[in-house]
Amino acid sequence: MLVRIGSSKDVVPGQMRVFDLQGTKVNVANADGNLYAFDDTCTHAGCSLARGKLDGTTVTCACHGSQFDVTSGAVLRGPATRPVRSRPVKVEGANLLAEA
Repeated sequence: MLVRIGSSKDVVPGQMRVFDLQGTKVNVANADGNLYAFDDTCTHAGCSLARGKLDGTTVTCACHGSQFDVTSGAVLRGPATRPVRSRPVKVEGANLLAEA
């Protein structure tokens, strides 16, 4: 089920923003005009990925340098070994929706 989490204009290209989705922090990244949603918590040590750096479709955790592919949640570089949950995201008019 898709739930409104914000405005479609809330995430500018090259940036990330965290939204509360029914008690879960979900990060939405705008990579080259495409939106990707994933759980904001690094699977290595629980740090917020929003504090990290977005480079194209790769987010690097600020705590220990784990890297994840924002398009799928896959681990690109450790120390993390488990992917982050990727969530479908959609824009409907001015609404930004993500899967609960």
